Amino acid sequence: MNFNQFKVPYPINDLYSKSVAYFSMEFAVHQPLKIYSGGLGYLSGSHLRSAFELKQNLIGVGILWKYGYYDQARNQDQTLQIQWNEKLYSFLEDTQIKYQIEIHGHPVWVKVYYLNPTTFNTAPLFLLSTDIPENDYVSQTITHRLYDANVATKVAQFILLGVGGAKLMDELNFNPELYHLNEAHGISAAFYLHKKFGSKEEVTKRLVFTTHTPEEAGNEKHELHLCEKMGYFCGMNLDEVKQIAGVTDDKFNHSLAALRYAKLANGVSQLHGDVSRNMWMHQEGICDITNITNAQNWQYWADKQLYKAMDANEHDAFADRKNYLKHRSMEIIADQTGKLFKPGVFTIVWARRFAGYKRAELLTRDKARFTALVKNSKYPVQFVWAGKPYPLDYPAISDFNFLVNLSKEYDNVAVCIGYELTLSKRLKQVSDVWLNNPRVPREASGTSGMTAAMNGSVNFSTNDGWIREFIKHGENGFAVPMVDYDNMSTQEQDQYDMDKLYEILENDILPMYYDQPEKWREIVQNGMKDVRVQFDSNRMAREYYEILYK
Repeated sequence: MNFNQFKVPYPINDLYSKSVAYFSMEFAVHQPLKIYSGGLGYLSGSHLRSAFELKQNLIGVGILWKYGYYDQARNQDQTLQIQWNEKLYSFLEDTQIKYQIEIHGHPVWVKVYYLNPTTFNTAPLFLLSTDIPENDYVSQTITHRLYDANVATKVAQFILLGVGGAKLMDELNFNPELYHLNEAHGISAAFYLHKKFGSKEEVTKRLVFTTHTPEEAGNEKHELHLCEKMGYFCGMNLDEVKQIAGVTDDKFNHSLAALRYAKLANGVSQLHGDVSRNMWMHQEGICDITNITNAQNWQYWADKQLYKAMDANEHDAFADRKNYLKHRSMEIIADQTGKLFKPGVFTIVWARRFAGYKRAELLTRDKARFTALVKNSKYPVQFVWAGKPYPLDYPAISDFNFLVNLSKEYDNVAVCIGYELTLSKRLKQVSDVWLNNPRVPREASGTSGMTAAMNGSVNFSTNDGWIREFIKHGENGFAVPMVDYDNMSTQEQDQYDMDKLYEILENDILPMYYDQPEKWREIVQNGMKDVRVQFDSNRMAREYYEILYK
């Protein structure tokens, strides 16, 4: 392949002819390519798959993480152990492209690898690495660990994605009409483009931005002078940087800079669009913020045989298929934990990234009520948790380990490790209910419940993110009724949500599952139908062209 005059190597649909370079720190396209941590990667992976299906003129730009996010293992007592293991990828192509960028006043070599669209049915994906002999050891470590805890290394990673990715477009002679930043990690590209094109206006014409963070404090900020010293601003005068990026103190806010450089931005659900507009409305000079709700790729995630049985109205075949999916996934649970779950028993799964606001252990805070739930002989229940905490998020790791130790008290409660794409799909298939209880309105969108519904699981959630656009309570899923959370303390909110989750579970969900199986099947299938129409990433990828890229 000729990488000097790169073109997307399949016929482009005329509706999507505008050329776009899509920058993301992580891409979850398939289990063997472990360069992702969680929702942001799952989202960008589905976006690349849909861009391929729709034949869009889009390429992905990311980083080849030598050790990935981390490997989740266990200590002798079953608690979380973090391992850093080198990853090898024979299916990536060496483009033979090598070039230098400047980081911390020092030339750093960048080597480029390529994921061919035919490998995993994605848009073309270019991955940058500094882990080559031409670099000193410190420069090599830039692409070792996704979201490195060292501040200077993390800033270097942002420079690599942004400046390195923008320079790659020149090396490829791809010349995208638009640069799309999936989150603000790559905003250093704007400073590279400013230097290249000579003005902010020329950059703004070409830059769009997707924000995923629903609170101001969660947006990345770094010391302005550290960023300057690291080469983040490509030699631009610091006074000009402050003026363009809206810096009023000594902190550089990556998201604010992206909102001031971009011509248009989007939140990732209707609610998140509202939250983002309210959050940033006091800032001058920012672009408009619209919203495009996240989605996941149906073709990759959905169990086709479940859909086939549903579409043919073959109830026995549908039940048999779900039973088989549960049984197969329970083999994994048994292998990991030594616990033999039963396909005929109602199975609740909570699985996603462990973070404080997601409240993995919420239902266990009332130990007596939790014990009564999992020891109920009339309506038996099985419970599975899984997910990866950030490796230095010690409160989240403590929550994970608390649940591991709690699970030792019950034969029907398990905690799994290795929460990546394959286990994610299997746990969606094993679940009857996909439990999601973030603290409202902390979840910008959330997407795990979409793929759960694509595998015959019912969403049971607090009313946050995408759920507000999806759930019809008692028809295609279940949601905690909204109250005025703004006037509640955190403790009051947690207590209210826990009480409501138990009420709905005990009074509605469990009696329906066991006593009204036809009604339960109807809710499962309504969710499957609604998610396929509304939350397939083909819809999302179309909307990016129609709304953000127009």
